[in-house]
Amino acid sequence: MNIAIAKVSIIPLRKESSDKSEMVSQVLFGECIEILKKEKQWLHVKCLWDGYTGWLDEKQVQHVSVKYYEQYKSQIHTCSSDISYAIIKEDIGFPIVMGSTLPFYDGLCCKVEKEKYIFNGSVLHVNDIKDVETAVEKIALKYLHSPYLWGGRSPFGIDCSGFTQIVFKLLGKYLNRDAYEQIEHGTNVDFVETSRPGDLAFFHNKEGKIIHVGIILKNQQIIHASGFVRIDKLDNHGIFNSETKKYSHNLKLIKRIL
Repeated sequence: MNIAIAKVSIIPLRKESSDKSEMVSQVLFGECIEILKKEKQWLHVKCLWDGYTGWLDEKQVQHVSVKYYEQYKSQIHTCSSDISYAIIKEDIGFPIVMGSTLPFYDGLCCKVEKEKYIFNGSVLHVNDIKDVETAVEKIALKYLHSPYLWGGRSPFGIDCSGFTQIVFKLLGKYLNRDAYEQIEHGTNVDFVETSRPGDLAFFHNKEGKIIHVGIILKNQQIIHASGFVRIDKLDNHGIFNSETKKYSHNLKLIKRIL
């Protein structure tokens, strides 16, 4: 395997090998990718977190050895839980966003091959989570009002399935990238009234295609990315937008993941 790791805050993953091409997802700092093919400065890659494929600029990743990756993948990774800074030297730093991976984090530094990054932000380790229902709401609310961005996975721009995926990543739980794939996880919940915080609600269009997903909160509320990350009411018909006084999404299914 030819492996590399994201060495900048956020890497756009594109549909084709061009800066003008549609962004289909993002790779966050510390996430590893497998290189499938190279065309000039462009790499066709598979994200090793979720299997998603696309193109990215080689300048934004660092190649790593097989030995490094074998040790990397055997870890339970610590993730950044706030927007903060990873600092290489005293006078040079760059922002790290929530959900980024901190490889080999020792409480002060993380390591990419032999290079150490001093990290001065807050972290979340899955072993420290005691109450999952409380944790999922606390994490999800950190993204409140983040703008919607197709392919986005960060507080600066995020789409509906990117939002659910990153929140669950911070909880130490794996989800696929897209909503139509995420619906394959977990077990069915029959009614909104029997749902609990952390359940995922999926929504469909007139053709029955899954087009949206959100995280259920207490009191039959849902937090989801639609225009921006927002909280709305949820019932067995769908999401009711309190501003427009209309249903914005039609409920298809509720799944319990946690």
